Amino acid sequence: TLSFSVLEEQLNISAVGVLERKALELLENYDGANNYILRLKTKMLDNPKFYPTRAQSEYIINFHSRVPKIAKKWVDLDPYFAQKIADDKLFTTIPQQVYIEKLLVEKDTSYHIWGKFFEKDFVHDFWLPKVALIRDNTIKNVEIDYSKYSHRPPLDHQKEAIQKLCENKKMILADDMGLGKTTSTIIAALETGAKKIMIICPASLKINWQREIENYTDRPTSIIEGKKWEDADFVIINYDIIKNFHDEKNTKESIILNSGFDLVVIDEAHYIQNKQAQRTKLINDFASKTNRLWLLTGTPITSRPINYYNLLNLIDSPVAVNWMAYVKRYCNGFQFRAGKRKVWNVSGASNLEELRDRTKPQVLRRLKENVLDLPDKIITPVYLRLRSRQYEELMGDYYDWYDKSGDAGSLTLQFTKLTQVRQCIAQEKVSSTIEICENIIEQDKKVIVFTNFTKTLEMILEHFGKKAVRLDGSMNQRERQESVDKFQNDETVKVFVGNIKAAGTGITLTSGEAVVMNDLSFLPSDHSQAEDRAYRYGQKNNVLVYYPIFDNTIEGIIYDILRKKKDIFETVMGDKESSGDYVEEILKSIN
Repeated sequence: TLSFSVLEEQLNISAVGVLERKALELLENYDGANNYILRLKTKMLDNPKFYPTRAQSEYIINFHSRVPKIAKKWVDLDPYFAQKIADDKLFTTIPQQVYIEKLLVEKDTSYHIWGKFFEKDFVHDFWLPKVALIRDNTIKNVEIDYSKYSHRPPLDHQKEAIQKLCENKKMILADDMGLGKTTSTIIAALETGAKKIMIICPASLKINWQREIENYTDRPTSIIEGKKWEDADFVIINYDIIKNFHDEKNTKESIILNSGFDLVVIDEAHYIQNKQAQRTKLINDFASKTNRLWLLTGTPITSRPINYYNLLNLIDSPVAVNWMAYVKRYCNGFQFRAGKRKVWNVSGASNLEELRDRTKPQVLRRLKENVLDLPDKIITPVYLRLRSRQYEELMGDYYDWYDKSGDAGSLTLQFTKLTQVRQCIAQEKVSSTIEICENIIEQDKKVIVFTNFTKTLEMILEHFGKKAVRLDGSMNQRERQESVDKFQNDETVKVFVGNIKAAGTGITLTSGEAVVMNDLSFLPSDHSQAEDRAYRYGQKNNVLVYYPIFDNTIEGIIYDILRKKKDIFETVMGDKESSGDYVEEILKSIN
């Protein structure tokens, strides 16, 4: 018969499962550097009756062959998780950092760390969620030689943006519209030494990006259209066709990922505010895998904090590592019952100053009124491409007539013959003008739109509905003044749509900070006068004037002549010239 102690020992051994026995065998032979496994081995050697738990056994089996990474550095903790750590471990002081001597194991969402939270502590093992650690995406001691850009030197406020972009692998440039985010980003991209850069932007801005890049470098640039991919150092693509080149379910075949971009720039980044939208999911999928990611947007960062959760999450901002913590703290978020479901209300805003302060290291925002080196009136062409069979047919008819009539056609007759062409261009451009206006309105600013044609005016007016007022030649003086007063004083009215002749003189529209010229007049003074409806006494802000231009049409010819006449940052139109000489030169170039 067996003694009681021997019987007890045999019973214990039989109770030990296959998993634990395998772990014991691995422990006996373990000579690695994982301190946690070494501690378990010491327990085994000190106590012949020691058996690992099931969880310990699984850890030994899964990670015994993994080599820990030596770190030996202090890493900043996210304040939300620092508070949770203090609560869980009953610390009297909230830890600001964690010392990581070794990274024992890395899982998908967590780290097993050999380290400590306070200087005086002993090192020990503990698990931390990855999101608790603030990633350091900064680059120190960046020096920029601006003499290389002396032909088009950046302004002082742009140099600040360039420096900040170069020093941050992931950040948001949230400057107010008109501060030159495109220029700052291109120079910064060149200064990083990035070999391949992808720029994602609305379709209407693709040519603008290409032209601006060409101002600073001769490196190859391609604009992606439809389903045709053309590789280059700078690849410019619009949001709507991203799906043609990236499938989140089949990333191995992704043209975008396989192209090896080391910098991705997302312009008008508020287009990906909605995390549930398909294009947001696509962009999130590959942008999160990029070493450098810069987001550009002029929309105020604190207008509705939930709109910026996705952007902050993309740049690894510590405030966005935990959705629930973010919406509770900054969106005044709360749950309520909707039938049998619990639903979150996250439409509010709270603790905005704290949000601003915590995001400041990775977000740069300046308002026009706070920037001292800006001109009072900033004129910006927005270059577009026209694809229109009607335009081609109308120009064909015009050239047929011109070839037959020769010099017999007077300037007035030529001008009249081109009216239909100009109407076609004006109507084709309405969608781009509306897009510009929508971006301006989203930034809580009012916009003035000028056009030469009644049909175009009505198309724009119909889109904006009650948010817009009109002024054209069919209205009497009382009706005109009513439109002006509504635009100036009614906060719900965001758009003033005017005929360039009827509304371009004699009225004050200082509530508008932006002017959009939907189509060009043949008289230079019309434009100067119209621009200055907003740029008048009583205007407290810089005025932005946008000229959307189809550069592959006669409009491109007209605008290029205007630009040569006078420096673009003063006024586009050469109003010192006589209208006769001006029209003659334009028609000569067209013909």
